[in-house]
Amino acid sequence: MHSPRDIPPVFKPHVVKCPTCGLDSIYAASNPYRPFCREACKLIDLGAWASESFSVPAPDADPLSEFDAPKD
Repeated sequence: MHSPRDIPPVFKPHVVKCPTCGLDSIYAASNPYRPFCREACKLIDLGAWASESFSVPAPDADPLSEFDAPKD
């Protein structure tokens, strides 16, 4: 007879929305394109980053510039 410790846990796959098309996508190791639903969606997202359609906002001024300026 098996004890509960002998039986491996069963994990229910987590379903998320694909960031590109909005369809359901399985977020698990079995999906090589996660969090995307398919390769095409992953490549569309990569292309958007490469063409700078997406960007991470940055401050207008360099916060360290005041420390780099020559002293009078």
